[in-house]
Amino acid sequence: MSNDPPLLILTSLASGPKHGYGLLLDIEGFAGVRLGPGTLYGAISRLEQRGLIEALDEPGRKRPYRLTGAGSELLEASLGELRSIVDEGTARLQRSPGAVIGGAA
Repeated sequence: MSNDPPLLILTSLASGPKHGYGLLLDIEGFAGVRLGPGTLYGAISRLEQRGLIEALDEPGRKRPYRLTGAGSELLEASLGELRSIVDEGTARLQRSPGAVIGGAA
């Protein structure tokens, strides 16, 4: 889940518009995930087709993208789902006898 390119891109764009290379650097910085250019631009294309992000009209070679309202709503919903899973998993580990948290059993 933490290496889901669309989720990582939406999360990165939540802090403001970025071009492809800026997205790569930001994602690697906050998630520790290095996306390849094909993965990045394939995901950008699909997100753009779905109306979740949009390219900004700016001069130059670099094409910045920004989150749309629909993208922001989807990101918020996705993060809420992930939060529920994390909360439930954490609670189950704490209730489980003999569970090892933070390491292998």
